[in-house]
Amino acid sequence: MADTKEMLGTAPIGRLLFRLALPTVVAQLINMLYNIVDRIYIGHMPEVGDLALTGVGVCMPVIMIVSAFAALVSSGGAPRASIFMGKKDIESAEKTLGSCFGLQIIISAVLTAVLLIWSKDLLLVFGASNNTIRYATDYMSIYALGTVFVQLTLGMNAFITAQGFTKISMVSVIVGAVSNIILDPILIYGFGMGVKGAALATVISQALSCAWVIFFLCSNKSILKLKPVYFLPSPKIILPCLALGTATFIMQASESVISVCFNSSLLKYGGDIAVGAMTILTSVMQFAMLPAQGIAQGAQPILSYNYGAKNTERVKQTYMLLLKTCLAYSVAVWLAVMLFPNVFVSIFTPDDALIAFASDALRVYFAGMLLFGVQIACQMTFVSLGNAPSSVIVAIVRKFVLLLPLIYIMPNLVSDRTFGVYMAEPIADVVAVTFTAILFIFQFKKALKRIDCIK
Repeated sequence: MADTKEMLGTAPIGRLLFRLALPTVVAQLINMLYNIVDRIYIGHMPEVGDLALTGVGVCMPVIMIVSAFAALVSSGGAPRASIFMGKKDIESAEKTLGSCFGLQIIISAVLTAVLLIWSKDLLLVFGASNNTIRYATDYMSIYALGTVFVQLTLGMNAFITAQGFTKISMVSVIVGAVSNIILDPILIYGFGMGVKGAALATVISQALSCAWVIFFLCSNKSILKLKPVYFLPSPKIILPCLALGTATFIMQASESVISVCFNSSLLKYGGDIAVGAMTILTSVMQFAMLPAQGIAQGAQPILSYNYGAKNTERVKQTYMLLLKTCLAYSVAVWLAVMLFPNVFVSIFTPDDALIAFASDALRVYFAGMLLFGVQIACQMTFVSLGNAPSSVIVAIVRKFVLLLPLIYIMPNLVSDRTFGVYMAEPIADVVAVTFTAILFIFQFKKALKRIDCIK
């Protein structure tokens, strides 16, 4: 225990970031396999693969909302637990862990009830058509039953990462992902369950991951212990966590709103093929950017711990290394997509028409990604230093001030209205990165001055 805490405050930054980020990157990539593998198998179902893929794609906004509620609690709670660890206040860190666990149980119960009662209505709002609603409801009727496992796996695994145990958090994800990969073909094809089989495989896999996470947090290997005495959420503990987690919640939950807007506009201008292409585009985007997000999550314990320990120099060094790494990665991914879009698209569908359409759309959709590493590095540093207002502002600006209006404005400014919808993404990305970078320069200097004044 002492070695792990001491490591965050004294180990060389480059080696430490690599040690923490590598398992986190692997975990992020494997975690994405839950949905990616489902879509690959579903997209290759005989005769109905394209419609089934589009139907499951319509479920993604709902799934994003479930994940967003896990992030609301954990993305604020985990950094605060790290800061308390930096201050040598283990009791407050454990109270944070316990309160977040209890709140996630409550949220899970509410979400499960909502999804079971109103899933069809939600899916129709989110862009399902008469051709795809059957597949969407088949998937969601099963997925809803596993909401509690999704909440606790995503939420509590963040606290394992926050302690510096990134290898353990990686195993948490591997347990579920490997199970999902094995179960998908068995349930989809072997038992002939189709889309329902994909959903059931996901639920079972998340349940296994959840069991692993809870077991570790209750064991003697964990620095912070999951104790029932702290399960009743304390307003004094939980409200600062929710304030800090609001930015991540907005970023993830707003993806649902954005998906609704994208899907409805694309259905209007391009039909089912445009909505199906959007499913592929968002899948490629999520999978491609996960390593950068994993690197940022690996940096979070270092930033938060040293901010709590008032170590200005290590905070600055960690941020600069994070920025350079994320930016280099985003440029590399952008170049690969620009050169070989059909390679990425063909992973999800064998249909030649959909491959041709989605490949052109992917180039447009990814046009602003080369700078997105800046956004990821700044956003994570805001959260890691406990700067809730700034993290919320940049999330709102990118999603609601920029992207949402552009989805409706761009089709009226270009001749190809369908591709005008896709163009909203890169334009919003470039403007958002510029705004975030300017805000960050001022806020980061203030945060470091605050440390120096307290010393």
